Amino acid sequence: MFTYETFGTCSRRISFDVDEDGNLHNLQFAGGCHGNTQGVALLAEGRNIDEIEKILSGVQCRNGTSCPDQLSKAIAAYKKSK
Repeated sequence: MFTYETFGTCSRRISFDVDEDGNLHNLQFAGGCHGNTQGVALLAEGRNIDEIEKILSGVQCRNGTSCPDQLSKAIAAYKKSK
């Protein structure tokens, strides 16, 4: 499981798995608006990380970022770590 420490959002951490085909699984946000983060997790389940990163990058809430934007940054960090 990959874990990313967020910044600028109510969520503090994002954790997820990526399968051998590059699809996201078991996405979990620690903190944040439960309904929003649960919805994002359900919509992202099983989708390709490149697609998710592209769709969610730049989504704004406050502080120049958002939980979805932070997920795109987490995916970028995951890809950089591989």
